[in-house]
Amino acid sequence: MKCPFCDYGDTGVIESRQIENEFVVRRRRICRKCNRRFTTYERIELIPLMVIKKDGRREPFSHEKITNGIIKACEKRPISIETINRLVSEIEEKIKNEAPDEVSSSLIGELVVSKLRTLDEVAYVRFASVYKQFKDANSFVKEIKKLT
Repeated sequence: MKCPFCDYGDTGVIESRQIENEFVVRRRRICRKCNRRFTTYERIELIPLMVIKKDGRREPFSHEKITNGIIKACEKRPISIETINRLVSEIEEKIKNEAPDEVSSSLIGELVVSKLRTLDEVAYVRFASVYKQFKDANSFVKEIKKLT
């Protein structure tokens, strides 16, 4: 595993543990050159899950795309990366249990929106504005009124 900080190719594992379910292993690592620590996650890919986009295209499911979208929605909010990772894992597990081969992008979006709504209202509105493609300020106002 290469160090994400100095790109050195030799790192050591400090700690390993299973998380969420039995298909994910969290490893704390240390670079043997710069001594910085970082975390990696190993996941078992049983069957590639495909996402059906709104226009009918299919693409492989991406854990990173969901994570990045939620991170953007939670930017400058008091939400830890551990909370975000747990949220993404819950969404991913629900998707894989309900739709083992293919899932619509709209189902993924609805799951993210429902999780963010209970986690943080500001993050929810941010994500919803992109997911629901708000066109103007009235769309924001309507969504905020639903919260109150």
